[in-house]
Formats: sequence, C-alpha cells, structure tokens
Amino acid sequence: MTLRDPDQARRWATLLIMVVLAWPLLVLAEFKPWALFDERSLRATSRFLAQFITPRADSEFLTLLARDTWRTVAIATAGMSLALLLAVPLALVSTSRLSASTLEGLPGPARWLRRAVRALLVLLRSIPELVWALVFVRVVGLGPTAGVLAIAIAYGGMLGKVYAEILESADAAPTQALLRCGSGRLQALLFGALPSCLPELLSYTVYRWECAVRSSVVLGFVGAGGLGQQLDNASKMFAGNEVSAILLVFIALVMASDAFSRWLRGRLA
Repeated sequence: MTLRDPDQARRWATLLIMVVLAWPLLVLAEFKPWALFDERSLRATSRFLAQFITPRADSEFLTLLARDTWRTVAIATAGMSLALLLAVPLALVSTSRLSASTLEGLPGPARWLRRAVRALLVLLRSIPELVWALVFVRVVGLGPTAGVLAIAIAYGGMLGKVYAEILESADAAPTQALLRCGSGRLQALLFGALPSCLPELLSYTVYRWECAVRSSVVLGFVGAGGLGQQLDNASKMFAGNEVSAILLVFIALVMASDAFSRWLRGRLA
C-alpha cells in the first residue's frame, strides 16, 4: 500500500502562490542572476579573485592601514562619548520612576515633557546613522567629523531609550523611598536605581560601542573616513589584494572588540 501525504496538495498550492507573489517583486527589483555568468563579469571576477588570494602586505600599505584602523576606533569612541552626553540627560528626563510628580500622581507639565523627550528619542534613533552621515558630509565635508556626529546622534537615541527602559524596570522601592524623603532626581538615580542597574547599563554600553566600531567602517563608504573609505576606494579600483588585506584587518578589529566586551562583562558579573 502506497502512503500519501495528505497535505501535499496544500504545500504545492502554497509554493505556487508564493512564486506568483514573488515574481512581480523580482521583476520590479530587476533581479537578474544570470548576469553573474556573463563573459565580461566572469573575466573581471576571476581577475579580482586572483588578486584577492594574496593580500597586499608592503610596509607603505600596512602603515596606511594602521592609521585608518586607529582612526576607525577613534571615530567609534568619540561618537559613543558624544552619544552618552546626549543619552544620559534625555534618559533621566524621560524616566518616570525618577520623578516625584509621578510618585504623587500629579499629571503636571513634567508628564508632557517626558512625552516630548521620548518623541525626540524616537526621532533620533529612527534615522539610520548612514543617513545622518550623508547629511553631515554635505554640511562639514568629507572626513571623520561626519562619522562622529552621525554615530553620536543615532546612538544617542538608542542609548537614551534603552537606558530609560532599564531604569524603569529596576526595583522601585529605593527610588521611591528617596523621593519621599525629599531627594532630587539625580540623588534618586545615583543612590536608588544605579546600584542595581549599573552592570546592565555598562554591558549595553559596551555592546553599543562594538556596534559603533562596525558602523564606523560602513560610514567610511560615504566619505566619513577610516577603513570603510579605504575599502571603498580599493573596491572601485578592483584591487583585490588591498580589499582582502582591509577585510582581514576589519575582522581582527571586530574580534578584538568582542574579546574586550567579553572581558568587561566577565568583570561586571
């Protein structure tokens, strides 16, 4: 007796519907995978891969890579520092747990101020750092300044939102006791919420610094300097040996940032 799958017809019908729905989208996106097998494409690809196998390692190029690697780390660190200056006060204002008016149930103007600050945080983090970098490249010109400002604004919104959520989820008893005794918002933060939230806040901050290192490389493609700009130039020149060397440095940089993050989280645990 031959066994038959009772859902076979339904699976084939689902697959057919998916293909019918996906086909117009592929046409609209001009998806043409056969272009990869064009004679000119294959010739250019083979020439690029032949160079890619042997990374460039002369002293002049390695010196350039070392300088751009340091610049990439500096862009990420400076951007994160400015993001913290933006995120910390916004997070404090938008956290209702640290407000005496919330404790007393008074609606007041503080409630509208918190809503306005939260809307500002939404605006800052809704626009990707790549878009901010494109804007600042037009304003301040090519170079690391555009990357630093882009990371500062986008990550300031992300950090402010998450910091506020972490503080809101903390144990409310210490902060409420301090607020009832007449303490201000800053005292309630330092002596009420921060002792229990500090490891989580630091862990997320280090994670965001890792992301900032990766973002600083991507921002280089729009003229923000660092490794990304060198990778963009090498790719445009089809210099496979330079591309492979830059990618190896980038991988080592990400591995180093991951190792530092694990070490710091282990110290905080």
